[in-house]
Amino acid sequence: MIARVIAVEPFDIVVFGATGDLSQRKLLPALYERDKAGQVPPGAKIIGTSRRPMSDAEFRDFARKAILEHVPSAEQAGTVLDDFLARLSYVAVDATAQKGWPDLAEALQDNTDRIRIFYLATSPDLFEEICSQLGQHGLVTERARVVVEKPIGKDLDSARALNDAIGRVFPEESIYRIDHYLGKETVQNLMALRFANALFEPLWNASHIDHVQITVAESLGVEGRAGYYDGAGALRDMVQNHMLQLLCLVAMEPPTSMDADSLRDEKLKVLKALKPISDGTVNSITVRGQYRAGASAGGAVPGYLDELGNPSSHTETFVALKAEIENWRWANVPFYLRTGKRLAARMSEIVVTFRAIPHSVFDSSAGTISQNHLVIRLQPDEGVKLWLMIKDPGPGGMRLQHVPLDMSFAEAFNVRNPDAYERLVMDVVRGNQSLFMRRDEVEQAWTWVDPIIEAWRASKEPPKPYTAGTWGPSAAIALIERDGRTWHEDED
Repeated sequence: MIARVIAVEPFDIVVFGATGDLSQRKLLPALYERDKAGQVPPGAKIIGTSRRPMSDAEFRDFARKAILEHVPSAEQAGTVLDDFLARLSYVAVDATAQKGWPDLAEALQDNTDRIRIFYLATSPDLFEEICSQLGQHGLVTERARVVVEKPIGKDLDSARALNDAIGRVFPEESIYRIDHYLGKETVQNLMALRFANALFEPLWNASHIDHVQITVAESLGVEGRAGYYDGAGALRDMVQNHMLQLLCLVAMEPPTSMDADSLRDEKLKVLKALKPISDGTVNSITVRGQYRAGASAGGAVPGYLDELGNPSSHTETFVALKAEIENWRWANVPFYLRTGKRLAARMSEIVVTFRAIPHSVFDSSAGTISQNHLVIRLQPDEGVKLWLMIKDPGPGGMRLQHVPLDMSFAEAFNVRNPDAYERLVMDVVRGNQSLFMRRDEVEQAWTWVDPIIEAWRASKEPPKPYTAGTWGPSAAIALIERDGRTWHEDED
């Protein structure tokens, strides 16, 4: 099967923080892949900016190294890589001062009627100042768009202040709050499974679904992000954005169409229906943990406090919680969320567990009848499994087995699976905000998360320790097993 490439209009993109980690690992490789696929129009400009003085040639060398490191196939690309690098230019800009802004204006002056994208791959502390400078120097045209990465604030008040600051320069329809999880192929296939098939949607409710699990597990520690991470923690870093967005896609009502506001209206309804977690319930339905020294990837690894160099930090590196949605569709159906660093494996998945059959017609020799599961795997191998009960082949009576209908996207379609950033950057060019967060979504998510943070702070209990290379604190197992359920583990 050949992936279809949809042409886009000519555009210019300015990447602030172009020498940073996100640019090296994701943005430059994503733009290169789209150019290699023939999707970047002739004449499109890709301009890198940061405070570091650098010539165009030096930036191209920097980009070449980044692409060769993160896109191994680029080594065989020959002139394709050279042609892409020829698109690149560089302007040194100090976001906190006047230095470099006239040079950036000059680099863009020939294409004032073209789509213009400002990608803020910088610390969120710089978002407000960069937007202000863009406005002051007349760089925001009618077709200008700004892309901002998470985190959008650290609580509701700071999120509102940041949204206000960006909104003073860019209208809401030109602001793209990116969550790369929403660009993953499997996440979009969740919507296809629900709304393009007669099989699932009639069963997608409390009458037929027992519970939902969402797991985002990382085997790595905080690595070079310790400074940022200690001011955020797993709840702010993962739950408030990525995991609540996944929950919304699972739980939302069918939208009237696939346009951006129809989708985001339904996600907002889910966020508003989340049952509050407060002082009275926080200890029984949430668990926060912090990893200690252990083993990962075949070797010894230090604990979080050792990596941080701060023995008194109470920042959580693991969160498990039980969320409930107070509406008719999901009444009394728990959503169990867990995420953490230095866990046993790198894995992200959504597991929808259907209710047990009301009565078995088979005798005990047939074996145990397991509940059906729909497993939507986001990483590392994107795909979908539907676990069913079938008869074990052969004579000798009825013996039942729990087996999956398994679809790996890589095997089923035999095409390269584009990285989420490739899709999301092209959606910005197209002006399609379906996979981006609206302001009210971000703020409603903080409205739900803030009381959990406050309740943890008020309790003054430190995070529960867990050994690196395990699945988190034992309290996380107790959280779900108290309800007669268990965390999903793949059975093959």
